[in-house]
Amino acid sequence: MNDKRPVNLDIGTIALPITAYTSILHRVSGVFLVAGVALLFWLLGTSLDGPEGFEQAKACLASFWGKLSIWAVLIGLSYHSAAGVKHLFMDAGVGESMEGGETAAKLVLAVTAVLVLLTGLWIW
Repeated sequence: MNDKRPVNLDIGTIALPITAYTSILHRVSGVFLVAGVALLFWLLGTSLDGPEGFEQAKACLASFWGKLSIWAVLIGLSYHSAAGVKHLFMDAGVGESMEGGETAAKLVLAVTAVLVLLTGLWIW
């Protein structure tokens, strides 16, 4: 066994490329969307309970926390969709090099930033 090889078990000190961060965020946004869909189903179910439930769901969506929650779900959806489209292009053979992957990762972040601003303007 070679005792001179470096051992680095602290993940916080490892410098990951941007492609790794966007890949991790894609997975996290997918898990986040599961909770977001549960919230949306709850709102839908509440709104379909009758006139009282509809008013309750409407009041929830008009509140600060309701708007923030919907915006957060849309942010997760925006990122997950942009990263998913990037993966579809990579599956077609576009941007499979390291440089192409880095460019695509930056493009995903830029598209997500624009979508976050647009959804924020729409929600608020």
